Amino acid sequence: MSFAGLRALDAVDFEIPAGGTSAVIGPNGAGKTTLFNCVSGLYRYEGDLALYGESLGRLRPHQRARRGVARTFQTPALLDTESALQNVALGAAAHSRVGVLDAMLVTPRRRREERETLEQALDLLQRFGIASLAGRPVAGLAHGDRRRVEVARALMGSPRLLMLDEPAAGLGDGEARDLLAEVEAHAGPDATVLLVEHDVALVMAVARRVVVLDSGRLLAIGTPDEVRADPRVVEAYLGAEHVDDAPAPERLHGTTGVPA
Repeated sequence: MSFAGLRALDAVDFEIPAGGTSAVIGPNGAGKTTLFNCVSGLYRYEGDLALYGESLGRLRPHQRARRGVARTFQTPALLDTESALQNVALGAAAHSRVGVLDAMLVTPRRRREERETLEQALDLLQRFGIASLAGRPVAGLAHGDRRRVEVARALMGSPRLLMLDEPAAGLGDGEARDLLAEVEAHAGPDATVLLVEHDVALVMAVARRVVVLDSGRLLAIGTPDEVRADPRVVEAYLGAEHVDDAPAPERLHGTTGVPA
């Protein structure tokens, strides 16, 4: 992936396990968000991406969403004038079963789908502890609540791959871990969560596989313990404070899976 001749991603080749949480880390400018933009179809790129062994080819973003790809952004991308409930419900749009005629005539099928969508959206808001904010415009919500709304919206389509771009930003340690635990619980054991995160302690606690990027290239990949012990990663990103006498963190899950 290049911008005006500058290689933002170069020869990045890896796979992550299906199910559970994996993470992408690296210094600023390493290409982490660019990678997410490629996977979600926002950027055109050289090479190929496969989801559970199925090539995504040149599918557009809405087509990838139908295949089970969902994401959040560094800064929550929400419709500020709409309510929290409507923003979450929007996550089901790519998976609507209503045809053009149903939409034009407001048929019983359309009304039934809208009712089911709003019920599911409210259930997600309840799971994330913000059901009381359902009717409020998201422009007036605190940053942490806006982030929860965006995560809930991404979960609406029951994604097979959920990409979270810095989900812990603006949240306390306990809030971030609770959020990720709730994401895994709702997404289910067959869904894969891939997060970009600068909170190294959080990554080491939740990730099964850690991918390390540096200047657009793959620097290392492995378990949290393997990555933390890799001298190249220590020099480029982690620093000695993350490895010297650091105890192995308690895992939030113990799932297993096959390569995706």
